[in-house]
Amino acid sequence: MKIKETIQNYLRILAITKRADKEEFIETIRICGIGIAIIGSIGFLFYLISALIGGL
Repeated sequence: MKIKETIQNYLRILAITKRADKEEFIETIRICGIGIAIIGSIGFLFYLISALIGGL
């Protein structure tokens, strides 16, 4: 059965993973925040350029 093997694989992976400590968690949040800010800034720049060119 394919489903049974897949579930067993998921459970095996979950058993060997570890929970991130506080420092690792903070670093992950910081990196994600920086990425979101960069993507948002690029989107805002595109909006400004289109507003200036389009004459909203």
